[in-house]
Amino acid sequence: MTHEFSRRHVLQGAGAGALGLVMSSAIPITAAHAQGSLRAVYHMTPPSGWLCDPQRPVYKNGAYHLYYLHSEQNNGAGGWDHATTTDNVTFTHHGDALPLQPNFPVWSGSAVVDTANTAGFGAGAIVALATQPTDGIRKYQEQYLYWSTDGGYTFTALPDPVIVNTDGRAAVTQAEIENAEWCRDPKVHWDAARGEWVCVIGRLRYAAFYTSSNLRDWQWKSNFDYPNHALGGIECPDLFEMIANDGTRHWVLGASMDAYSIGLPMTYAYWMGTWNGEQFIADNLNPQWLDWGWDWYGAVTWPSAEAPEQKRYAIGWMNNWKYAARDVPTDASDGYNGQNSIVRELRLEHQSGGWYSILSSPVGALAQHATSTTTLPDRTVNGSVVLPWNGRAYELELDISWDAATNVGVSVGRSADGARHTNIGKFGGDLYVDRAPSNQSGFSLAPYTRAAAPIDANARSVHLRIFVDTQSVEVFINAGHTVLSQQVHFADGDTGISLYSDGGPANFTGMTIREFGSVA
Repeated sequence: MTHEFSRRHVLQGAGAGALGLVMSSAIPITAAHAQGSLRAVYHMTPPSGWLCDPQRPVYKNGAYHLYYLHSEQNNGAGGWDHATTTDNVTFTHHGDALPLQPNFPVWSGSAVVDTANTAGFGAGAIVALATQPTDGIRKYQEQYLYWSTDGGYTFTALPDPVIVNTDGRAAVTQAEIENAEWCRDPKVHWDAARGEWVCVIGRLRYAAFYTSSNLRDWQWKSNFDYPNHALGGIECPDLFEMIANDGTRHWVLGASMDAYSIGLPMTYAYWMGTWNGEQFIADNLNPQWLDWGWDWYGAVTWPSAEAPEQKRYAIGWMNNWKYAARDVPTDASDGYNGQNSIVRELRLEHQSGGWYSILSSPVGALAQHATSTTTLPDRTVNGSVVLPWNGRAYELELDISWDAATNVGVSVGRSADGARHTNIGKFGGDLYVDRAPSNQSGFSLAPYTRAAAPIDANARSVHLRIFVDTQSVEVFINAGHTVLSQQVHFADGDTGISLYSDGGPANFTGMTIREFGSVA
């Protein structure tokens, strides 16, 4: 058979790590995709160096301004680089915004547009809070303020932290310093009902909430201490309001978390709930997840300019701290390490069971960058079949239905001899993406190869939108209730597609392939 299937009994989740960005769109196609290049075609990648945590974009002067952690060496110290986009597909890079200072790197945080001049830097100033290790010491992870009056291109810093890490400053012995809880990644949101700013900060075992009237002076209010510490610590927390499809308003607390030890994802967890000005109260202490792959960490969400309360966008770092600091194939081929996911559109929907969930769809503007569309005839497959198409950067959309089959799916990145491929399918109660057969010598992602998300074991149909781009696969399932995102180290000849069905026939219908060229 042309596909392999390795069952893992515990559901596996997605990646963990920091984030960064650079748009392949800012690089001419002749340079970005010359012979031997592995640079992503329609994903944001750094022009060079290490890309890590994206910072939540702000909308200013007709463009979204996205900042991201960047260093010239893998997992090295750095600052915030700056990119702009008008459609969330094509990005233009502007270089350093918050540069690395001697022994004083800039870590994750967030920016806001201070429309009402609450901070006193001028109406419309962009104000950023970012974590920095005071005096270069880990225990002094504290929050510093920067502001920009030129539209977000250059920033000025206040000299002292605006939120002090009291736990860290209380550490005295070397052991206390080394074991001090982190205090980082501030995310700021305007609470319109109370006319004040709210900030959430990630801690090792909880999220801490602060409020401020001016972005400079902050008061601690409460902690959100989730009971299941097996979920790991909170990184890159997120806090926002959203209006659901039934017109109700909800607060959402999100965070990047590592739940690998209990068979859950290492991606973006979120809780639905309320914010009463003092504390966040979750509707259910068990979180939901925005991604079930290995590589969607440090994600950020931001309001759309056209419908800020009903629609948000999201982007995640396609890497995982279990292997993020290693070299990757693009280090040698193109001089960079790391990419961001495609931007998603998020909507909040009321579910039949009475709860609310965030659903994800690929950003609509991406379809405008398709250079060709191919429609393939419907097929009934019992075993496997290779499709008459090859490519490296495309979307494959299709429906699969079956009766008795036990394992159905699609192999992408198939080599000519069928030995290399990545499998996307449904088996029992799992929706899975298995990249193990795509491992390369020297770049193995084992044992973090097969990721799986839950589905009704009795389901006999599934709708897939599969996005393949030279070194990654992102799969949107059904109406966007489930997404799995994976980096995949495809080799030069890994361009084929095949279909498979074990244990009986399956029908593959509505097969459409949209190929993408450079988004420059």
